Amino acid sequence: MKLAIAQLNCMVGAMQDNAEQILAAAHEALAQGAHVLLTPELALCGYPPEDLLLRDDFYAANQRALQWLVAHLPPDIAVVVGHPHQVDNKRFNAASLIHSQRIQATYHKHHLPNYSVFDEERYFAAGTQPVVFDWQGTRFGILICADSWEPGPALLALQAGAQVLLTLNASPYHRDKQHTRYQVLRARIHETGLPMVYANMVGGQDELVFDGGSFCMNSQGQLVQELPMFKPGLAVVEWAAQQPQAGDIAAPLSPEASVYQALVLGLQDYVHKNRFPSVVLGLSGGIDSALTLAIAVDALGAARVKAVMMPSVYTAKISVDDAHQMATQLGVAYSVLPIKSLFDGFRQTLADEFSGTAEDTTEENLQARIRGMLLMAISNKFGSLVLTTGNKSETAVGYSTLYGDMAGGFALIKDVPKTLVYQLAHYRNRLGEVIPPRIITRAPSAELRDNQTDQDSLPAYEILDAIMEAYVERDLSPQAIIALGYREADVQRVTQLIDRNEYKRRQAAIGVRITARGCGKDRRYPITCRRGF
Repeated sequence: MKLAIAQLNCMVGAMQDNAEQILAAAHEALAQGAHVLLTPELALCGYPPEDLLLRDDFYAANQRALQWLVAHLPPDIAVVVGHPHQVDNKRFNAASLIHSQRIQATYHKHHLPNYSVFDEERYFAAGTQPVVFDWQGTRFGILICADSWEPGPALLALQAGAQVLLTLNASPYHRDKQHTRYQVLRARIHETGLPMVYANMVGGQDELVFDGGSFCMNSQGQLVQELPMFKPGLAVVEWAAQQPQAGDIAAPLSPEASVYQALVLGLQDYVHKNRFPSVVLGLSGGIDSALTLAIAVDALGAARVKAVMMPSVYTAKISVDDAHQMATQLGVAYSVLPIKSLFDGFRQTLADEFSGTAEDTTEENLQARIRGMLLMAISNKFGSLVLTTGNKSETAVGYSTLYGDMAGGFALIKDVPKTLVYQLAHYRNRLGEVIPPRIITRAPSAELRDNQTDQDSLPAYEILDAIMEAYVERDLSPQAIIALGYREADVQRVTQLIDRNEYKRRQAAIGVRITARGCGKDRRYPITCRRGF
C-alpha cells in the first residue's frame, strides 16, 4: 500500500481554490500509485478562519466546496480532508473521509486548544467519538492536531481497531517547534504502539507561518520520511505489514535558517495573498532595515522592492553610504529624500507653541513621523505595502515612535529580538554578502540627535533580550528574573518599559511570529492596568 501526504499552502476563505489544490494533490498521489491521501487541518477553508467561523454563510460556502470536491475526486483513492462542519446548530473542526464520490465518515476534533494563538473553544464543539476506516486490509484512525498532544483520542482510535494513526495539522511555526512535535508524537506512539503520519499545513497567514515539515514515524518512533520545511509538496509513503518504509528525510535546517525562511515565507504570502504589487521601506543604514531589505528581496525579488533613504542633519555619512551600497548591490529601486527642510518647517510652525521649552524627544519623534509620512505617501501613490523595520526588543520596550517608524502595514521583524537580528544578518551574508559588514559592526543608533546610541537609554541588548524573554515568553516575575542573576535596576527598567508600552504594541502593524510568545495575538494584556502585584 502507498499513502500520500499533501503539504498544502491554503488560503483562508478561498474554499474553491483550496479544493482545487486538494484535487490536484489527489491526481498527483494517484499517478504515483497512492491509495490514501492525507491533507492538513481545515485545508478546505484555510487556518485560522477566526470569527469567520461564527458565520452561517461561511459554513454554507465550505459545504458547497466540499460537495464539489466529492464530485470531482477520482473514485479510486481515499482522501481525508480537513474542513469546518456544522451539524444541528453545533460547529466542529472536522475531517471527512471521501471515497467513491461519497463522504464515508466524518471525524470531529476532540481537544480544542484555547491558549497561545488558538481560540478553538470560541468556535467549535468538541467531538467524542473515534473514526477508524479500513483500506486494503489496513485500519486507519483519524486525529486532528491537538488530539495528538493528549493521549485520549489516540487510545480511543486504538480501542476501535486502528493500526495506523493519521493526524491532520495546522501547527504554526516558532523556533524549535519541530523538535517538540517529534516528542509529542513519539509519546503517542509509545502509548499506542502504532505508527503515525503527520500532515502539516505550509504558508503564511497574517502573523502566523505554517512551516510544513510533514513526516511519518514507525511504531518504534523512528522518523522514516519527512517533507522539506516551508515548501508545499507531496510525499508518498510505502507500507508493508502496517509499517511505513524508509523514504526521503529532508535535511534539517539550522536555527537561523529556519527563522530566516519563516520570515521570507511570511512576507511572501502576505504580499501575494493580499495582492500588493510591491513593498517599500525606509533604509536607514542600520542593521534592522538592512535585514528587512534582504528578506524582502529574497521573498519578492528586487523588482518588487523599493528602498528610501531619508537623511536628516543627524544622519551619519557612513549610514548614507552603506544604505546606497546595499540598495545598489541588491538592485532595488532606491530614492534619497532629505528631510531637513521638512523638519525645519515643522519646528518653525511649532515655534510659538513650544516657546520657552527645550528640545527633547518631541523633536526626535518629529523626524521619525516625517519619514513615516513620506513612506505612506509613496504607498498611497503606488499601492506599495510599507514595511516597518522595528525588532522585538524595540517593540517590547517602546523604543519606537507611534505614527513614525511604526507607521506601515507589515512589521516583518517585530518578533525578532535584536540579538537574533545580528545572527540573521551574519547568516544571510554567509549565503552571499548583501549587508555591508560595517552595518553589522557599528553601534546601533536611531540617529535622531548628535552622537546617539541605543544604549544611552537601554541596557545592552544581550541583557535586554534575556530579560524580555523571561518576562514576555516565560511569564517570570521581576523578582524571579533578578534571582536568575540580572541586575535589579536592569530588570525593573525593562519590565516597567514593557508594561508601560502596551498601548504602542496594540497599535503596531502585524508581523511574522517566530517565537513561542510574540507581541501580537498570543499576548493579550490590558492597556489600563496598575501593577499591584
